[in-house]
Amino acid sequence: MEKCERQIGRKEESQMRKRKTSILALLLCVSMLAAGCGKEIDQTANTVTTTTEEETEVETVEETTEPEMTERAKELLTQNPDTVGYITVEGTEVDNPVVQTTDNDYYLSVGFDGQEFRAGTVFMDYTDVFGADTDTWSENIVLYGHNMADNTMFGSLRKYRQDPSYYKDYPFITFSSNYADYTYVMVGLVITSGDADADFPYWRMEELDDKEAFDGYMSAVEEKNMIDNPIDVQYGDSLLTLSTCYSDEDNSRFIIVLRRLREGETTDELLELIQGDSEEDSSES
Repeated sequence: MEKCERQIGRKEESQMRKRKTSILALLLCVSMLAAGCGKEIDQTANTVTTTTEEETEVETVEETTEPEMTERAKELLTQNPDTVGYITVEGTEVDNPVVQTTDNDYYLSVGFDGQEFRAGTVFMDYTDVFGADTDTWSENIVLYGHNMADNTMFGSLRKYRQDPSYYKDYPFITFSSNYADYTYVMVGLVITSGDADADFPYWRMEELDDKEAFDGYMSAVEEKNMIDNPIDVQYGDSLLTLSTCYSDEDNSRFIIVLRRLREGETTDELLELIQGDSEEDSSES
């Protein structure tokens, strides 16, 4: 009502007329209250309703754009809700579900079925971001698996360590989220320290958010690389690092660094680059 009086006061010049108008305004407000003061409340209600509808529409769009999980993922999730993906490395025995939990210790000695198991399970670093939207992924996904003598988990990856040229025949892997499959190509085979004060703490280098951090990671890989890598790697590429033990005596690790194939790339053209040098060497001999 004070607002009504101020508005009327700006329009009228006579104090007497103000009082008369105030009385009329008071009667009008009483009348509006009796009728439910509908106009102002209706405007507010309409605003709230409109916003709610807009929010509902946004939520609906988000729900409809969420990709459907693969049938394999659905099945694996019924067995273990920690499932985040699947990895297959051609030319090896690596063909495993990948899990992720709140630390990097649990799955060192627990199997996919949740039971104590010496070989553990292939698991993703607990700090990594991974899911349906590739734009939200950590720039470098790190997976861990034991170097088992029977070639389970990441045991059979030793083929690349024992003979680095092995990668020329089998340079590709398939790494899947719960929503889609992705192909990666190897760009680095590295033996490095697993100590906390190591010069290349790759297990703490997942969020390569800027070019300096990304280039720093790849520079460290190239410095220790066991192969002459012909595949270019650029800031913005999605990386994957497979980590397994090499020697318990010096706590060293063997890691394989890969990058996801870019849109339009084919395995045939990349394989030609990788095998180019060996073919040239064969022709010269």
